[in-house]
Amino acid sequence: MTGFAEIASTRPSHPAVVDGARITTYGELDERAARLAHVLAEAGVEPGGRVGVMLGNSTEFMECLAASAKLGASCLTLNWHLRADEVAWILDDSGAAALVTHTELSPHVEAVTTARSLPVLWVGGDYEERVAAASPDPVAYRFPAPWPVLYTSGTSGRPKGVVHGALADPDVLAMAQDGLAAMWGYGPDDVHLLAGPLYHAGPAGYANITLFVGGTVVLMGSWDAREFLRLVEAHRVTTTFLTPAHFIRILEVPDDELGRYDLSSLRHVIHAGAPCPLGVKRRIIAALPDAEVWELYGMSEGGATRVSAAEWLERPGTVGRPWPGVDIRILDPDNLDPVAVGEEGLVYVRPAYGRFEYHNDPAKTAATWLDDAFTVGDVGRLDDAGYLFLTDRLSDLIIRGGVNIYPRVVEEVLHTHPAVVDCAVFGAPDERDGEVPVGVVEVRSAVTAEALTAWCRERLDSYTCPVRIDLVDTLPRDPNGKVLKRLLRDPAWADTGRRI
Repeated sequence: MTGFAEIASTRPSHPAVVDGARITTYGELDERAARLAHVLAEAGVEPGGRVGVMLGNSTEFMECLAASAKLGASCLTLNWHLRADEVAWILDDSGAAALVTHTELSPHVEAVTTARSLPVLWVGGDYEERVAAASPDPVAYRFPAPWPVLYTSGTSGRPKGVVHGALADPDVLAMAQDGLAAMWGYGPDDVHLLAGPLYHAGPAGYANITLFVGGTVVLMGSWDAREFLRLVEAHRVTTTFLTPAHFIRILEVPDDELGRYDLSSLRHVIHAGAPCPLGVKRRIIAALPDAEVWELYGMSEGGATRVSAAEWLERPGTVGRPWPGVDIRILDPDNLDPVAVGEEGLVYVRPAYGRFEYHNDPAKTAATWLDDAFTVGDVGRLDDAGYLFLTDRLSDLIIRGGVNIYPRVVEEVLHTHPAVVDCAVFGAPDERDGEVPVGVVEVRSAVTAEALTAWCRERLDSYTCPVRIDLVDTLPRDPNGKVLKRLLRDPAWADTGRRI
């Protein structure tokens, strides 16, 4: 078993986290994690408990991950873009024992935590003072901590926590981390650039693997293509995890300017989070000739397939073959029988490390699993060599820049407007974000698209709001009155050669 505490004893001065001008060594991370663990324990966090973390990318976020490992507790990572009622729901549903957040978020969070008498550590407030005053003595060492509890959006509008039961065992999780590090070739000399949000499974997962093997994690506070390029050059970055939206922004940098950055250290790039347009994939492979560009298909529920650039160029559009220990099955969505090679069907994944469950939702858990395999509603096909191609989704899920958006949530907000008779929200292709939400609305009285957009902005976060709303007299419906959303959605994708 490796881990940051073991590395702190053998290479205490090696940089663990680089956050702007602030460099935290493994020795310092280990000590501060011990101090923070004492603070959290005094606040009521016990082994097997949950620590809510609602922060931007920061050293403090990494300290929370490390401190939870000391306690044998799970980090509950919260998207700081969430509305107050969503934060309240997740804190209640998860049973979080404490919350670490930033004073900048206090107007958004304070009422929620006060109403629940939830202990809070405020970064920018009392966090530093309390950590500095706490004991540096070791606490019960259980690295790695149980896998973080990750909440995904639900079709009911309520997020659902994904709990990986097997990964609650530190030995099983250590084996999984060792396996992932070996599969991707991560080692102690790697410098990993964290470009996405730490509250997201992908970016946080690969930053954690880097710390697990003794590498260095460089943090980006927020995404900017030129800052990404600068950091790669300045820190001789070797690995990173990106989304197609990041690729698009990098490729927007003019070629002559892009060529002035020394990116030769970048040997390994993983991308996931959304389908990558074929042209974008080809261009990023060419733009990063020194890097292996790997695509990953997975979700909070578990990893599934991967594909190298060379394999992808032979089979454009594939998301690859299964990870070690994983099995991919394509089943008929009507009768759940296996389909023939090359035929489309519902994608089921048999994971490598046992079952997960949706916290407090046995019905959703049962509907997701079929024997030892699960589905998230993706549709695809396998070729004769076992490569998976994703072609559609049974659900209306929109993936905007790697972030899940459920149209039903937006539709429910639109339905509250007195002028709206009915509406349909779906994903339309977008060069920068992969796809974006658009709405088609049937109205009963005079109203403008701008007014409906403003209505949504008052009730939803900016990322979830439709980028465009079209007004119609009548929405297309089947004989039973159900809106035929595909008749609205398909024309938007007609020229792309794909449906997701």
